[in-house]
Amino acid sequence: MDKQPSFLYSLKAVLWSFVGLRRKRDFDEDQQALNPVHIIIAAVLAVAVFIGILITIVKFVVAK
Repeated sequence: MDKQPSFLYSLKAVLWSFVGLRRKRDFDEDQQALNPVHIIIAAVLAVAVFIGILITIVKFVVAK
């Protein structure tokens, strides 16, 4: 039985997807191995952090 990739591996795959730098081979491997629940949770967390960073930058720029 194959070992399931960890949540951190799923988070790494989501972050690389955000950047858009994924090899097709890696994407194909991830598509079959990753847990969909991990991907959804990692994506929601990554989007929340991204939005938080954007809001912080805007508040910093507007405050000047």
